[in-house]
Amino acid sequence: MRQRLFNTVCFLILLVLAAVFIFPVFVVVINSLKLKFSITNAPFVLPNAETFSGVENYVTGIEKTGFLSALGWSLFITVLSVAVIIIFTSMTAWYIIRVKNTFTSLLYYAFVFSMIVPFQMVMFTMSKIANVLRFDNPLGLIFIYLGFGAGLSVFMFSGFIKTVPKTIEEAATIDGCNTLQVFWLVVFPVLKPTAITVAILNTMWIWNDYLLPYLVIGQDYKTVPIAVQYLKGGYGSVDMGAMMAMLVLSIIPVVVFYFLCQKYIIKGVASGAVKG
Repeated sequence: MRQRLFNTVCFLILLVLAAVFIFPVFVVVINSLKLKFSITNAPFVLPNAETFSGVENYVTGIEKTGFLSALGWSLFITVLSVAVIIIFTSMTAWYIIRVKNTFTSLLYYAFVFSMIVPFQMVMFTMSKIANVLRFDNPLGLIFIYLGFGAGLSVFMFSGFIKTVPKTIEEAATIDGCNTLQVFWLVVFPVLKPTAITVAILNTMWIWNDYLLPYLVIGQDYKTVPIAVQYLKGGYGSVDMGAMMAMLVLSIIPVVVFYFLCQKYIIKGVASGAVKG
C-alpha cells in the first residue's frame, strides 16, 4: 500500500513538472497562430475567430528572416559539427583509455578541465584567432565547435570505453585487424548508445547556439537563431507573431531528432558519465 501511494505521489509530481516544462512551448505554439496585437493583449488565450491568423505569421517570418537559407546553414553546421565531434572524440577517448601513461592522463584531465572554463572568458580571444586563421566561415566554425564540444564528449566516451572488455580488441588483432579496423569494426559499434547520447547533447547545443556563430561568422552566413533576431525592428519593436512562428519552426528539427533517439540517452549517460 505504501509503495503504491509512493508511486502515485511520484507520478503526480512528475506530471506537474512535465506540465511546467511543456507550458512555455504550448504558449509559443498558440501565439504563432494569432494576430500580433492579440499576442500582447492576451498571450495565454487560445486563438479564436477574431485573433486567428492562420499561416500568415509563418509566411511573414520566412520572408523577413530568410529562414530557409538560415535553416540550410544551421543543418550544414550542426550535422557536420556533430559528426566531427563523434568521430574525433571517440578515437581520442579510446586512445586515452587504452594507452596508459603520463601524457594520456594529462590529456584526459585537460579535456575535463575545459568543461569548467566559461565561454565568456575566451570568446574575444577565440574570435580574434578564428579571424586570423581564416576560420570565420561555416567550415571553420565546425572545428571551433569540435574544440568546445570535445571536453564533455571525451569524458562520456572514456567512461563507456572503460567497460568494454579489452579481450575483444585483442581477438580482432589476432584475426588480422590493424588499429583502425579494430576501432571501426569492433569498438565503435559497441559505443553506439554513448555516441547517440553525445550526438543528442551536441545537436541541441549547436542548433540553438546564438553567440558563437554571431561572433565568428556574423551576418554572412545566418543560422536560425541569428535569423530570428532580424524580426526586431527599430526602437525595440518586435513582430511577435512572426517571431513565435519562427521559434516553432526552429525547434521542430531538434525535437524530432530527440524523440527518435531518446531511448538511447539514459543508457548512454549512465554508462558513459556515471562509470566514467
